[in-house]
Amino acid sequence: MKLPQIPPNYRNLLEKADYFQHILLSINKIQVIQRDDRYLHWNDLRRRPAPEGFTHEEWWVALKLGRMAKFQRIPLLDRAGNSFGFGLPDQLMELLHGIDRGLGASFAVPEAVREPASRNQYIISTLAQEAISSSQLEGAATTREVAREMLRSGRPPRDNSERMILNNYRTMSHIRELAHQPDLLLTPELVFELHRLVTDGTLEKPNASGRLRLEAENVRVEDMEGTVYHQPPPAAQLPDRIRIMCDFANGRTPATFIHPVIRAILLHFWLAYDHPFVDGNGRTARALFYWAMLRANYQLFEFISISEILLRAPARYAMAFLHTETDGNDLTYFLLHQAGVIEEAVKNLHGYIARKKDRLVEAARSLRGAENLNHRQQALLAHALREPHTRYKIIAHQNSHQVSHQTARDDLFDLVRRGLLAVEKNGRSYTFRTPPDLEGRLEAGARASLHGVSADVLPEASPATPITIPVRSVSSSRQ
Repeated sequence: MKLPQIPPNYRNLLEKADYFQHILLSINKIQVIQRDDRYLHWNDLRRRPAPEGFTHEEWWVALKLGRMAKFQRIPLLDRAGNSFGFGLPDQLMELLHGIDRGLGASFAVPEAVREPASRNQYIISTLAQEAISSSQLEGAATTREVAREMLRSGRPPRDNSERMILNNYRTMSHIRELAHQPDLLLTPELVFELHRLVTDGTLEKPNASGRLRLEAENVRVEDMEGTVYHQPPPAAQLPDRIRIMCDFANGRTPATFIHPVIRAILLHFWLAYDHPFVDGNGRTARALFYWAMLRANYQLFEFISISEILLRAPARYAMAFLHTETDGNDLTYFLLHQAGVIEEAVKNLHGYIARKKDRLVEAARSLRGAENLNHRQQALLAHALREPHTRYKIIAHQNSHQVSHQTARDDLFDLVRRGLLAVEKNGRSYTFRTPPDLEGRLEAGARASLHGVSADVLPEASPATPITIPVRSVSSSRQ
């Protein structure tokens, strides 16, 4: 990826008196021309036609003066001691409004989707998706299918990539637990704990997990060709910088109000910029972002994976960092990018809810002849109607619905008794499949014919050993 061109220093240009007067007279005109445009970096602006009567430098200076008039500083400093800050352009305000509407209390999630079984299934799927995508952003080399199989079955990771994903999954699950402690503040110790969870067993230096990098550990961000994109602050500054970051995360600084979504995004940038660890900085930064969003009571964020979207265009993600650093520490670029990512994730969530409502209607129609089935059994049968070739396992049913092994076993063998599933024994485990005429059996409503297996011939219980299950199982939610 090519580094963006550094903008001209608008302050130096303004030292010319006649130039200054010309710009002041032109600011309003240029801002009117640009009010519907993107928040352009110099690297993009210089490639566009300048407004009539202006050079690109004059255009840039006028825009910068307009932006700086509404600039809000935060306590994050760069290596030279200059502060970072952000503006609130119309594009960002519109995105924040959409996020608040899409994730706030005013958004009415249908009862069927808020029902515990559906909620748990989707949250588990989202946690897995975020764990996989966040790890792949940092170089984890494995397929989604293999990663999901590992998380669903509970088998140990086979390599470093799978270990990264499992660590991320456990970290995200832990953050969900932390979110239920509203009085819990972010501390350096908590940041270290999250880093330990993220990096456990994956670092070349095992003792680097959960501690700040040392002065001798020369960390910088570069590509395969050796192009340096970012040089973090010196290690000696990190203890103070982490403490200042925690004060910001807890709302103690600055004195002015900052929208909770902006604060969460800035926390993401802050840790990534400071790069306080030898490795795992990106994963830890995104984990802190999730913590901040859930702590701000955006409860529906449990259903959202941002890394899945970031992974589609990693260069844009990286460029949002670079635009900020090369244009006078203007965080607005990163805010706009991340707010756009959240907006897309919210749309995905709404799309899921719409599809879920349709599937629930379809499943209810297909299951009208199956009385006395609990919600877990109905979810399995609804899935089986959509994907009749799926094979089901007791442990996967257990993990998908967060129930005991015995409850999961009882669910599946009850469906066998009713003739709605067939069972095969493979060693000490069981595989369940649907009969080819499942839909006909359900629609016929002939309940007397749905008892093909009697209780006295049921197999003995098998131990809850990890068993491979297809990616799309009972809890599959993005189909």
